[in-house]
Amino acid sequence: MPAYLIANVTLHDSAAYEEYQQKVPAIIAAHGGRYLVRGGAARVLEGSWLPQRAVVLEFPNMAALETFWASPEYQPMRALRERVARSNIIVVDGV
Repeated sequence: MPAYLIANVTLHDSAAYEEYQQKVPAIIAAHGGRYLVRGGAARVLEGSWLPQRAVVLEFPNMAALETFWASPEYQPMRALRERVARSNIIVVDGV
């Protein structure tokens, strides 16, 4: 069953975030993941949540997602993201 990582990212340093944007897609792909949404325009249909930068990743399963998240290749990129942005991130099983 696929698994999804859903994030709302608010950037504090767009220039520094460019390194993350360049390097992370290859790490995601190496773990079987792919972007479904990567910062496109968003509008509210209901409620009050308006993400600054929405990101949705799809992985083949939760194990692949968790392996990506804990991978040594991703850790320096995660630290970079945490320095230059504020993120709210959830993971959810698909159907």
